[in-house]
Amino acid sequence: MLKSHTCGELDLAHVGERVTLAGWVNRRRDHGGLIFIDLRDRFGVTQVTINSDQAPDAHANASQARSEYVIQVQGVVAARPEGLRNPNLSTGDIEVHADQVTILNAAKNPPFYISGAADEVDETLRLQYRYLDIRRPRMAQNLALRHRMVRFIREYLSDRDFLEIETPILLKSTPEGARDFIVPSRLQSGKFYALPQSPQQLKQLLMVAGIERYFQIARCFRDEDLRADRQPEFTQLDLEMSFVDAADIRALIEGMLIALTGAENSRKQIKEIPFPIIEYAEAMEKYGVDRPDLRFGQQLFNVTDALRGSQFAVFQNAVTGGGEIKGVVYPGGANLTRREIDELTDFVKHYGAKGLVWIGLAGAPDAEGNFTGDALRSQVTKFLSAEELRTIVAASGAAVGDLILIVADKPGVVAQALSNLRLEIGKRANLIDPNLLAYCWVVDFPLLEYNEDDQRWYAVHHPFTSARDEDWDKLESDPGNVLAKAYDVVLNGWEVGGGSIRIHRSDRQDRLFARLGMSPTETEEQFGHLLEAFQYGAPPHGGIALGIDRLVALFAEATSIRDVIAFPKTAAGTDLMLDSPCSVTEAQLAELHIAVREEKK
Repeated sequence: MLKSHTCGELDLAHVGERVTLAGWVNRRRDHGGLIFIDLRDRFGVTQVTINSDQAPDAHANASQARSEYVIQVQGVVAARPEGLRNPNLSTGDIEVHADQVTILNAAKNPPFYISGAADEVDETLRLQYRYLDIRRPRMAQNLALRHRMVRFIREYLSDRDFLEIETPILLKSTPEGARDFIVPSRLQSGKFYALPQSPQQLKQLLMVAGIERYFQIARCFRDEDLRADRQPEFTQLDLEMSFVDAADIRALIEGMLIALTGAENSRKQIKEIPFPIIEYAEAMEKYGVDRPDLRFGQQLFNVTDALRGSQFAVFQNAVTGGGEIKGVVYPGGANLTRREIDELTDFVKHYGAKGLVWIGLAGAPDAEGNFTGDALRSQVTKFLSAEELRTIVAASGAAVGDLILIVADKPGVVAQALSNLRLEIGKRANLIDPNLLAYCWVVDFPLLEYNEDDQRWYAVHHPFTSARDEDWDKLESDPGNVLAKAYDVVLNGWEVGGGSIRIHRSDRQDRLFARLGMSPTETEEQFGHLLEAFQYGAPPHGGIALGIDRLVALFAEATSIRDVIAFPKTAAGTDLMLDSPCSVTEAQLAELHIAVREEKK
């Protein structure tokens, strides 16, 4: 080994020992006869002192070293003088008095300071030089955290009789919700593999095979638009169990997440154990989204029915058009300036809302319950009756000093605008405790959703999800009201996992495929292998997939999953470091029997 110790482990117990360290020059300070080098490796930073009187050759070599040079030093550990110790370093009580310095490799000036803060550097530059970006302590810590979390998950499930089984990357293209990445076959002209969106069908076949408890840290691929919490290739914990119901799977995952949180987030606290269970319809009604952030309150309120007869044009038009009138309270917001309220109005317009009705509760009602004088501050009080104002205030639960914010529009617009406005209020009003972890389960999703453009039904999750037992009779007659045996686990407003109990009977799977508009020929062509397997004794089974990237990002307090992936893609799906995707040669295309057609302008 070129080093006897890491740059993060030496302390006062090592004083007097001769050590060998190797790493990168984090910082060099030349004081003439004394040179100080902060030597960095993955584990930390150690201060190295080189004295020209005591080690002239070492001093001469140290004089040549610059930032990011790779060097090796040998010397003796000494306690730092009193008053010069650094409490911010694990090695801050000591330094190494070096008598040998060897330059292992010189380095060009990096395009950005490795020791600087990541937000000081443009992300495109960080991605282009990702190998330098990973040298940053923060990035290295994120990848170490990811390693520990995955190792914990592996050990937790292995201790509970799960088998880790790898499934193929080259699969068959089947409709599972997102667009497939297609891989042409050289040996089978005109035919293609698909990269797996998930190992869904294979893990179900493993249940038919009698494995009973399977998991995999699986690489998955989806050719869809990207955002902060999505990449074209990602990693998930894939899991399947036989002879279980939904409660069994939730109990397993909940226990694992509680134990994982305790192991990796000592300063964070889980808000509620056991995790709250919220029905999908309730989540949409109270939070406007099926992945609610439960670290704070501010539930939405609904006054659609109460104001159905209102003469106020904004409310009247919304109701007659089949829309809703819902709102949320900004605690202590009654004194916001008009400019601040206008900012919130512009904010909801980004989500499709036409505007924002606001009512500031500046004073209490009189003895009759009416708001007089300056008790209400609003742009709409003159358009609403006293009874309507009382109704809004009562439904909102607002107290004196609060600001009531209302959106009246189509249900989808109202949900999206108010769910995001609620989060914005949480940030602006400092309602979110950064050390709180609010897990919850969302259950009873619709099994199917109707697409007006295609005039057909689609599976909300995937076509292997089972309906609730009591809802199978409604599949053909009332598909919109069939609920699924599906469940999502949510953390601080992020969906970190989703799963379901699967259909294990071929007759029911046939019925669902038919309800989705698939002909028997299509069904046999795409899923015949699965349906045939079910006829050989498929056990009741279910599973879940947890997004490793999202989960690690939340634990690392990263704003994007790109900060917890070693070599991520940009929002456009490109790799700036490797310059991919890229063109290939005509010879390669010819081998694959492919011709590239120019895109029409």
